[in-house]
Amino acid sequence: MCDDDIHQGLIEDTSLSRRTFGLMGAAVAGLAATAAGAATSVVEKDVEVKTADGVADAALYHPEGKGSWPAVVIWTDVVGLRPVFREMGRRLAASGYVVLVPNPYYRVKRAPVVEGGFNFANPDDRAKLALLRPAVTADGTARDAAAFITYLDGLPQTDRKKKVGTQGYCMGGPLAFYTAGAVPGRVGAVASFHGGGLYTEAANSPHLTLAKTHAEYLVLIADNDDKKEPAVKDQLKAAFAEAKRPAKVEVYAAGHGWTVKGGQVYDEALAEKAWAELLALYKRSL
Repeated sequence: MCDDDIHQGLIEDTSLSRRTFGLMGAAVAGLAATAAGAATSVVEKDVEVKTADGVADAALYHPEGKGSWPAVVIWTDVVGLRPVFREMGRRLAASGYVVLVPNPYYRVKRAPVVEGGFNFANPDDRAKLALLRPAVTADGTARDAAAFITYLDGLPQTDRKKKVGTQGYCMGGPLAFYTAGAVPGRVGAVASFHGGGLYTEAANSPHLTLAKTHAEYLVLIADNDDKKEPAVKDQLKAAFAEAKRPAKVEVYAAGHGWTVKGGQVYDEALAEKAWAELLALYKRSL
């Protein structure tokens, strides 16, 4: 997983209170529909998914009307399921996908897991996450991924003839890798945005899952993360080549967290570029 200090730049997200969590949903829905040109209306609802370890709360999105579409699992960053990731799920569904955004901390607490504002520069705020992070493990994520994809495959809106996509942000990058390793026969595309800990010396390093997967990968790295660990991009490229997996590994001239609205380092132009690369990946691979 990515360390707390990797969040240099992602300083504040003030949209985290439970009240705001609910109120922003309706407002953002209208904005998202407008941004998508209102061409595709989206159905959204909160759901509960049974897993091997309990019941996970999650947000589900799919296009309105009859039809079936490829499924996608979105893994959030370290602060978890909140309005900005709901907006992301809504936007992706408007492009023609069935999208599940789970709460990665469901074993400990329902979303939102942080009340009020959150500041990564504040040790007290970072301490809140310290109580949650142990609940997210490689083995647990593999079990969860299987459950989430089984759930999606059971929906009439999911086109089971199409492969599943998965994308992760910061902490979610490794979780997306683990998802492809856990359900290799279903996952066709994996995207990591400023993901931390994708290549480590640990026995459960995410890159070690590559050999068993059948997915295409998109790994977009923040410039400040690359400066901290300049060897990682080349290590990942070598790992993809060895596993014979098609992949794009690129360093963006942006700070860690640039794709997530609400942070001080959010870069709209580069976030949109990353989003376009994601949609192109899914169009090719799902």
